Amino acid sequence: MDLDTILELYEYNRWANARSLQAASTVSREDFTKEVGGSFASLRGTLAHVYGAEWIWLERWRGTSPRNLPFALDFPDVETIRSRWQDVEREQKKFLDGLDRARLAEVIAYVNLKGETFAYPLGRMLQHVVNHSTYHRGQVATILRQLGATPLSTDLLLYDDGRS
Repeated sequence: MDLDTILELYEYNRWANARSLQAASTVSREDFTKEVGGSFASLRGTLAHVYGAEWIWLERWRGTSPRNLPFALDFPDVETIRSRWQDVEREQKKFLDGLDRARLAEVIAYVNLKGETFAYPLGRMLQHVVNHSTYHRGQVATILRQLGATPLSTDLLLYDDGRS
């Protein structure tokens, strides 16, 4: 994976996250926290997980291994999570803008939330985060449908269409 492709994936990821948050903002505060099942029980829980994963991986790339993810309860509404997420995306962009091709091959070690140590090339970690976010945005779309809301498409080709 080359640096230009990584940078493009993160532009797409920011666009897709914004669309998921835009769709989530159409539900009531009650529905935002309503338990409907799934990996993280609620729309809030699922969005908080995706946000938290993007935050924790950024910290790992910077050389720290946080011991906990942010708590879903810290996000009473979509606007709170959107604000915090924009901060993380801004920091991601700064981090990415400082990379060069050689850095993508650098192996970075971190300690996960269970205390286990892993190490992977930075480029592979960067790919993993976008893939992880895409997976859970699919869950967000399902939860929105369960709540009677309409998700917005986050297809990569739709993103491409909007750029041309």
